[in-house]
Amino acid sequence: MRYDDAVAELFQAPHNTFVAERKRLAGELKTAGDKAGATRLGKLNRPPISAWVVNQLWWHARDAFDEMLASAERVRDGDMSAAAAHRETIAKLRARAASLLADAGHAASDSTLRRVTQTLSALAASGGFDPDPPGALTDDRDPPGFEALGIGASPEPAPRPADKKPARDHAKEERDARERAEAAERAEAAAERRRAEEADARRRAERHRIEAALRTAIGDVETRTRELERAREAVAKAEQALAQAQAIVADLTGRVEQLAAD
Repeated sequence: MRYDDAVAELFQAPHNTFVAERKRLAGELKTAGDKAGATRLGKLNRPPISAWVVNQLWWHARDAFDEMLASAERVRDGDMSAAAAHRETIAKLRARAASLLADAGHAASDSTLRRVTQTLSALAASGGFDPDPPGALTDDRDPPGFEALGIGASPEPAPRPADKKPARDHAKEERDARERAEAAERAEAAAERRRAEEADARRRAERHRIEAALRTAIGDVETRTRELERAREAVAKAEQALAQAQAIVADLTGRVEQLAAD
């Protein structure tokens, strides 16, 4: 397995199995002789759920994703007629993200979908995933101010002045979300350690059981070997006794024949 293949497989894995898959794939790279790649892979952070679903859009909605990048490029080149098409592709990807989240058993909350839209806008503005590999985001992205050009414009309608709500501390929300994700990752890692310890305990118990059975089997072989040796000795004695009896029969038969001849 190559490092790039391991990364692609890791970031397509379900969000809740990311840590276990990272460990498994790092082990495969190490077994294949790529220790540097295994170490590098082991340092990749599990993305928040919003970045994870954007990665899934890349892997499972590639046509729409390519349309988004192509329309963004046209806008960057000055073709403002592509702005509407670009917003439509963003809306299409947002809807697909909601479906992917629901199918995977995750809540498609407004805050999550908002971060999905922002990350899609950022990728459209920059033209791709760099510096991350395609479909392998480890965090959300913020648009670099291209909204004025129509790139990344949110498909959600802007609220009217009368509908304005108190300003939200988005930085705090992001910190809280990241802390929750890190706590979930720690809990998952702890659960993985417990599963590994339980599996190790089962292996030790099975080994002890097999070793006990092996000792019993070895003792049985030794007992049967001694019995066989005694049986062979008995057969040898019986054969010797038979030979002696046959010799007596032959001697006596000869004497009888001799007397009959006289």
